Amino acid sequence: MNVGVPKEIKQQEKRVALLPAGAYQLARHGHRVLVQREAGIGSGYSDAEYEQAGAELVDSAEEVFARADMIVKVKEPLPAEYALLRRGQILFTYLHLAASRGLTEALQQAGVVGIAYETVEVNRRLPLLEPMSEIAGRMAVIMGGYFLANHCGGTGVLLGGVPGVLPGRVVVVGGGAAGVNAARMATGLGADTTILEVDMERMRFLDITMHAAHTLYSSAAHLMELLPRVDLLIGAVLVPGARAPKLISREMLRVMKPGSVLVDIAIDQGGCAETSRPTTHHDPVYVEEGVTHYCVANMPAAYARTATQALTNVTYRYIETLADHGVPGAFVRDPHLLSGLNLFEGKVACRGVAEAHGLELHAASSLV
Repeated sequence: MNVGVPKEIKQQEKRVALLPAGAYQLARHGHRVLVQREAGIGSGYSDAEYEQAGAELVDSAEEVFARADMIVKVKEPLPAEYALLRRGQILFTYLHLAASRGLTEALQQAGVVGIAYETVEVNRRLPLLEPMSEIAGRMAVIMGGYFLANHCGGTGVLLGGVPGVLPGRVVVVGGGAAGVNAARMATGLGADTTILEVDMERMRFLDITMHAAHTLYSSAAHLMELLPRVDLLIGAVLVPGARAPKLISREMLRVMKPGSVLVDIAIDQGGCAETSRPTTHHDPVYVEEGVTHYCVANMPAAYARTATQALTNVTYRYIETLADHGVPGAFVRDPHLLSGLNLFEGKVACRGVAEAHGLELHAASSLV
């Protein structure tokens, strides 16, 4: 199979979908790996490393897309890439289709086999999403703490406090991978940290494993009680494959202190706050209702080398399976991969995407 790795073109996106080591392994399996020049530069991997690993360097994205049977990316295709896709081509990447009807329709029209990292499920876990959720969760506290500084328009509260001064207050909405990592960072700094969660078993787990953080059942009433005293609010809500629920309303933000900070990790799924809209690393924040919003849709790209290594650690085995066995052979070989199928030649196979856009849902097993 021809496996194509184009350079990411999303603003400030420096990650790459395949390491030179992965290219070497695919080449050993008899596959041709086409890597666009400078695709790995932002993550610290030179063209020479890919060439030494057996990959073929290609000058343009157009050539990569034209020659590849499977496109492996990090982020969803942008409008400039839509016309480069073709029917039956495998697209393996983060798609987040529920957040974008335009992207969904473009990929339907292209007729690709769209397999999304974020919906591959194994034993009720999302192993291809977890590493990025872990990075985003840890980043949320770093970024939130920075924008609490006075020179950034914040309240001037140091999250960890100092002897004789109370620490800042952090509330994390959602106790999944992103929320847990945010809470760990916050408690590590010494902040007064509360995690809101609806799953009682998950709360018991958090209560046992995170002694420095408080747990509270997630409800609008409990959130409204907490918000007047919160310095940093972190939205870490996830419904796999679906648009994020709007749990934080504009009315809720109005009771927060001016200069407090909201970090919406769920922004790549539409955001969990009514006032959230996507931002970039270049222009990461804006202010609504006196609250600084940090809503960068590709947070882990800020630490591209770590993020690339963490991502490819978990994606490579699936890339190899798809390359070795194709579609539908890969789904037979690894049935878990079928949960990642979002689109198949124009047909929607993911319930969350179908419900978000009012589209007909097809059983994934019936399509392949």
